[in-house]
Amino acid sequence: MKKNTTRYITQAAVIAALYAVLTILQNVLLPGSASMAVQFRISEVMTILAFFTPAAIPGLTIGCVIANISSLSVLGPYDLIFGSLASFFAALAMYYLRDVKFLSLPIIGAIMPALANGLIVGFEIEFFFIEGGFHFGDFLLQGSLVALGELGVLFVLGLPLTALIQKQNIDKKLFSLKA
Repeated sequence: MKKNTTRYITQAAVIAALYAVLTILQNVLLPGSASMAVQFRISEVMTILAFFTPAAIPGLTIGCVIANISSLSVLGPYDLIFGSLASFFAALAMYYLRDVKFLSLPIIGAIMPALANGLIVGFEIEFFFIEGGFHFGDFLLQGSLVALGELGVLFVLGLPLTALIQKQNIDKKLFSLKA
């Protein structure tokens, strides 16, 4: 039991660290590409890890918190709260949908980050960052832009990576909680 707990905590910590580093590095190299309304956050490809280990749920959430702390000067505390909640709900949904497959891939699960971030971050942008009050049409636009970036990352990078991980049995080697 203790060995499984240690492995779970280690997996979560590594996932959190990688997510945070990738996001921060992307923002340094390509300012705004990982933190603005229209974004293609490369680190979001790591959300696919929720298909393979429950440790990805706290790992992705904590990684998002750390990454969003680094952008507090631009986005304030809102993205720290809302963006991290979106990551948590997306990872949780992905984990529970991991066995729902189409063409041997968890395509429905891969839609969850787009849905969670589109709704939650889209609301955050419209409510906190756009002056003049909340407008439902603008919320749909903001949410759609966020969701489009998420879908791009997950479908262009994430699903092929998922297929590779499954084909090479990397999931069984790295993410099995059985020692």
